[in-house]
Amino acid sequence: MLSCKNARYKLKSNRDEFFSLKNTWLLNKPLRLATRYLWSIVLGKFFRIISRKIQKAAPRFELGIKDLQSSALPLGHAAENKIFISNTNRISQTRKKLLFLSNGHGEDVIAVKLIEALHKINPGITLEVLPMVGEGKVFSKYVEDGWLSKIGFSTFLPSGGFSNQSFRGFLLDLRAGLLRSLWKQWNIIYMSARKGRIIVAVGDLLPLLCAWASGAEYFFIGTPKSDYTWTSGPRFSLSDSYHRLKGTEWDPWEYFLMRSNRCRMVAVRDKITARGLRNHGVKAFAPGNPMMDGFSKTQCPKTFDTFRRLILLCGSRLPEAYQNFKQLLISIQLIEISSSLAVFVPLNSLSMSTKIELILTELGFKSTNESISELGIYGIWKKNSFWVILGFNQFSSWATWGEVGVANAGTATEQLVGLGIPCVSLPGRGPQFNFKFAKRQSRLLGGAVAISKSYKMLAKQVEFLLNSNFDREIIGLRGSKRMGSDGGSQSLAIMISDRLFKGL
Repeated sequence: MLSCKNARYKLKSNRDEFFSLKNTWLLNKPLRLATRYLWSIVLGKFFRIISRKIQKAAPRFELGIKDLQSSALPLGHAAENKIFISNTNRISQTRKKLLFLSNGHGEDVIAVKLIEALHKINPGITLEVLPMVGEGKVFSKYVEDGWLSKIGFSTFLPSGGFSNQSFRGFLLDLRAGLLRSLWKQWNIIYMSARKGRIIVAVGDLLPLLCAWASGAEYFFIGTPKSDYTWTSGPRFSLSDSYHRLKGTEWDPWEYFLMRSNRCRMVAVRDKITARGLRNHGVKAFAPGNPMMDGFSKTQCPKTFDTFRRLILLCGSRLPEAYQNFKQLLISIQLIEISSSLAVFVPLNSLSMSTKIELILTELGFKSTNESISELGIYGIWKKNSFWVILGFNQFSSWATWGEVGVANAGTATEQLVGLGIPCVSLPGRGPQFNFKFAKRQSRLLGGAVAISKSYKMLAKQVEFLLNSNFDREIIGLRGSKRMGSDGGSQSLAIMISDRLFKGL
């Protein structure tokens, strides 16, 4: 009897357990189905991606087979049927269109060198440029040749594009139509992006922001900022502490734009800056400095073998350039050396000659009516043992002739230092070359540009450099190391071309 009860109890408990399990399974069934459905979605997406990759690869594989077949055919037969297509021709059949944005004279110089290198690598690329500040005269030669198009329009800005360095300059630019100019430029950029242009932004935040906001794919060449400016020197200022906190001179909103999925490449001027950006998730490169490309190694005329030689750079912004020229020339006349002194002045435009000659006459120099046109010398002015040699657009030819530079310029000063020639500056009232700008430039270049506070101080600093070959060489090496070697334009052009046609 007891055994029967035990049997019924076990049967009942087993039945209860069975129904309990069944209910649990029924309750968990929706969850199991949902999990299975989720995996099916994931696997389905995975296989669809693989399928698309295979479909994309199939035409390339088929082309590869055809290439192999065509290479096995007799030469005449292949030519007759036009089966063989070289890789170069196949790339050139896919016509890419690039729009360059640059916001300053220095940025224009970098952009034009990169454009020239890209055109040499692949003439099939359609190239356009929109100078956002100034007239963009450096592009004129290639526009006249017909393979480069300059779009947009030029707006004269009283600040010379340096409104971010003074509130007064910003107000003057607003009165001159800065906002209207930016709005028109933005419309042109946006419409170009809608037409399929890929943008190459050269400069800082403004072209980068325009490239990002346009919705286009873009490349960014970050030229003006370097982490050398805050890692060198005493580092006592508030801005140095701010940059040290970030670990880079670039600001958070800037490297946010650099991390966009549409940003296909970020290139900066030196490795230390690239490293700082990579710490913030930006895949930045430092393939070389385009600013150091294009200098000819011409020999200085034998006429000046017995002279000590200076390069005078007064800048490109008018009328500031005239003020700089006068201040630097007054300072040079205070230099006390036994040898004659030749001062080479490569000016940007022939239109500057009238005002420059008036300043020379005012300071007691007399024209010799001599010119050596084959060397680019426009005129020679003399005063006692001082010679001033004028030329136009001759900086790339004359730069290597100098022993020391006296320079109140931006890009050109950096280039001169990059060639191993130390410089001395005398900051003026700006808007471009003021004391703040000069200090930043000196730190960027490792002290290869010494800052003077008076005419006499500049003269003494130049005397020291001329009389000490060892110090002149050491300081020059330091500056050239900061600027980097030439070949940057070619490297950047190759990287951009690869990403254009390989979809990197």
